[in-house]
Amino acid sequence: MTNGAQGHATQDTGTHQPWVITLGELDEKLGVRVHEQSAERVVASMPVAGNRQSLGRLHGGATLALAEAVGSWAAVIHASTMGKSAVGVDVSATHHKSVRDGQVTATATALSLGRTMTCHMVTVTDEDDRRLATVKITNYLLDTPVHNTAG
Repeated sequence: MTNGAQGHATQDTGTHQPWVITLGELDEKLGVRVHEQSAERVVASMPVAGNRQSLGRLHGGATLALAEAVGSWAAVIHASTMGKSAVGVDVSATHHKSVRDGQVTATATALSLGRTMTCHMVTVTDEDDRRLATVKITNYLLDTPVHNTAG
């Protein structure tokens, strides 16, 4: 995997066409940075600064946007190996705690990578590796490929 300019990440999948995932407008506004990408595991982080709610804590919506992005990217990577695209059909989240400063990291781990659906568990942690949220994301795989979309 290589991180290209303007938030692009690319990977040559060998026998399959290379996939390209582009950060969406919301991901860029949140300050998301991708660290690792595969269908089985995606890791990304974002700053708390600029993503706080009125009480000065990390906004729950920002947390969910980060979590959904990593789960969706993993699904898109898996779908692309079959010439398909992925769309989210279910997101379920529990917020355990919040933070005021620093960076948060979301790690999506595959629970199921099927021909028609994927399911990923996402943990969002703070800089001290304390769990802030647990999110389960299910994506449906469409037969029509959509290029350069995720997040």
